Amino acid sequence: METQNIKSLLYESIANIDDDNFLLAVKEIMDRKYNLSAEPILSAYQIERLEKSKAQIKEGKFLTNQQADSLVDKWLSE
Repeated sequence: METQNIKSLLYESIANIDDDNFLLAVKEIMDRKYNLSAEPILSAYQIERLEKSKAQIKEGKFLTNQQADSLVDKWLSE
């Protein structure tokens, strides 16, 4: 399906939807796609977790993708 056809279908669908919550969810998705220059708004907890994660990486406390995959495979086989 061509981009213009998809856009036309979306315009028509949105024009016929009266559910505010659904429309707000669609708007949020679109805002995330096209508002890339804005810094994300993080809670104090999220900032704290990021700082802790950065410190763990500096200390070498992390898994490679291969190690993480192996660990998940082990858990799934138990």
